[in-house]
Amino acid sequence: MTARDGLRSRLAALGLDWIVPDWDTPDEVVALSTTRTGGSAGSFDPGPARADDGARPAAVRVDRALLASLLPSPPVYLRQVHGARVVEIGTRNRAEALDSPPEADAAVVRDAGVAIAVRAADCMPVLFADRRGTVVAGAHAGWRGLAAGVLEATVQAMDVDPGDLCAWIGPAIGPRAFEVGRDVLDACTAQVRGDEACFESLREGKWLADLAGLARRRLARAGVPRVTGGRWCTVEDADRFHSWRREKSDGRMASAIGRAAPPL
Repeated sequence: MTARDGLRSRLAALGLDWIVPDWDTPDEVVALSTTRTGGSAGSFDPGPARADDGARPAAVRVDRALLASLLPSPPVYLRQVHGARVVEIGTRNRAEALDSPPEADAAVVRDAGVAIAVRAADCMPVLFADRRGTVVAGAHAGWRGLAAGVLEATVQAMDVDPGDLCAWIGPAIGPRAFEVGRDVLDACTAQVRGDEACFESLREGKWLADLAGLARRRLARAGVPRVTGGRWCTVEDADRFHSWRREKSDGRMASAIGRAAPPL
């Protein structure tokens, strides 16, 4: 049994329908994406960057402890601002980052026993790992982050041959639900005109945008050959996912990744 199979078995035993990426990475890579099931208040929610900054810190701590129990360590969360800044989290700065989450929309991990998490509800979480399991990363990529180049910045910050990377796209607003205006179309197609293929004209001044399709095109141009996931729509599946566009609430899912500590 692989480590991924073992993680899926643990999730099933806990009654959780959380998602384990199906990708070509070694057992050192531990990754999963939560849904809204399993929460202490009836719906899982990792809360804001710092648990104490939200309206229900006790419930958030319980939910985060559940996620942490499935990872190499409690993950570092980020103060996400829809930008392209990437930080590196390791044993040297992990404690500081847990106490004071860095302002960034992506993080890279090289040290074993360290994990990070990105929060999203409609924006797109993207997890990365090299095929040797020596470096992993997670990025928060809504349309603003995509346009700013957060995925390309993450690939660059990982500092390995992009051809050795795998990427996994987690739950996000899908191409049948993401209605956008000219501002989003222009921002996401300014660099490469061919990216208009990811926009379907809906009516005058409105388009349906395929975030996952845009991510795949950007990752391909960055040299990442293996991209999986991107099959879940947070708006359309209300039973399973939080969605800001559908609910106008602050509920989020977490997509987390880390490097397992070597066995003693």
